[in-house]
Amino acid sequence: MADDVFKALADPTRRHILDELTERNGQTLFEICARLATKHGLGLSRQAISQHLAVLEAAGLVTTRRQGRYKFHDLNTDPLERIADRWLRPKTPESTP
Repeated sequence: MADDVFKALADPTRRHILDELTERNGQTLFEICARLATKHGLGLSRQAISQHLAVLEAAGLVTTRRQGRYKFHDLNTDPLERIADRWLRPKTPESTP
């Protein structure tokens, strides 16, 4: 699972998508495309952004929910917290193998 997270974070476009979801969670594909174009100058197609979102979803960094004909994308920080717990939080002597 951590490999998927690192792969997802390796691409700058996917990091921009996560930045946008951090700023405003629950966006549609259209909203994400518009924000990437206006704020970051990324003129990618909706299909390209959709593929990036699929990688982020596979890594668990983005969740989706449908409401009517719209699909909303939400940031999920749980995979990042697991990475932080693994390497950044000090372990007590009794918790180390």
